[in-house]
Amino acid sequence: MHLDRRDFLKKGFAVGAAFSLADLSGLFAAEPAPAAAGRAPHLVAVRNGTRIDMLNAAIAALGGMKAFVKPGQTVVIKPNIGWDVVPELGANTHPDIVRRLVELCDEAGAKEISVFDNTCDAWQRAYAHSGIEKALEGTRAKLINGKDESMYRVVTVAKATKLLDVKVHSLILDSDVYINAPVLKHHSGATMTCAMKNAMGVVWDRRYWHKNDLHQCIAEFQTFKKPALNIVDAYHPMMRNGPRGTNASDVVEMKCLIASTDPVAADAAAAKLLGHQPADIRYIPIAATLGLGSMDLDKMNIQRLQLSV
Repeated sequence: MHLDRRDFLKKGFAVGAAFSLADLSGLFAAEPAPAAAGRAPHLVAVRNGTRIDMLNAAIAALGGMKAFVKPGQTVVIKPNIGWDVVPELGANTHPDIVRRLVELCDEAGAKEISVFDNTCDAWQRAYAHSGIEKALEGTRAKLINGKDESMYRVVTVAKATKLLDVKVHSLILDSDVYINAPVLKHHSGATMTCAMKNAMGVVWDRRYWHKNDLHQCIAEFQTFKKPALNIVDAYHPMMRNGPRGTNASDVVEMKCLIASTDPVAADAAAAKLLGHQPADIRYIPIAATLGLGSMDLDKMNIQRLQLSV
C-alpha cells in the first residue's frame, strides 16, 4: 500500500514535541531562528528547499565547513552507498548531498577528500546506480573501493564489552577529518539506520555485529571513533522495508536535513522523524549512557531553519 505524506501524517508518524511534522510551526520557524547567544547550536534541523540549500544552511549555522576542515587536512566522507538502487528509492545518501559536501571540504582547503562505503551489494554497481559515482565527476574527491580487505586494519575498542577487536578501514583511521553522511531510513534489524549505524560501513565484518548484540556494537564503536560532523539526509526517508527497500512506495517526502557534531543527538532527532521515541531505538540510550552524546532533545540547543519551498 502506498504511504504518501498525507497518509503518513494521519497515521501519526513523527509525532512528539521536539520533532513533529504534524505541527511544523512548533519545530521550524518561518525565519531562521538564532542559536543561543554565544554558542554554536548542538543540532541544526532544516526543512524545505533543495538538498543543497538545506546542507548549505546547516553548515553555515554550525560555523561553516572551515570550523571542521582546516587547510591541508585529509578528509573522509562516509555516505550510505550500500545498495544497487537508484536515488529515488531512498536506500542510499542522495548524490547531491555527497557532491556538495565534497565541494565544501574543497572550498575549506582540504588536501585530499575520499569517499567510500563497504557496500552490501556489488560495490561497482552500488556506486554507479546510487548516482554518487557520476555526481563526483569533476570534483577532487577519490571514490574508494570499500570491499578491499587489505585496506582494513585490526583495532581494539578498549571500552567495549561486545565489540572488542574490529577491522576498520584505513581511511577512517588515517584521515584528519571524518564526516558521516547517512541517509535516514527504516532498518529491519536495528529499527533505524542513521548516524551511528552508518559506521557499520567502515568495518570489514558486519556479521559479527549482527550476531553479538547489534545495538550494543553500534553504540560501542562510537567509543573508538566518532565523526567530526554528522549530516543526515532525511529528504525522503524510507519508512518500511529497510535497509534496501522494495519500491518507491516505501519512501515519504519529508524535505528535512539534520546536522550535528553529536551522533547521539542526530539519531535522537532522526528517531522522532521516523515516529519513534529516542529510547525506543536501543542503541541510542546505550550510547548516551556511555557518555557519547545527548539524547535529550528538550534540553538541547537546537537551531531550527525553515527554507522556502
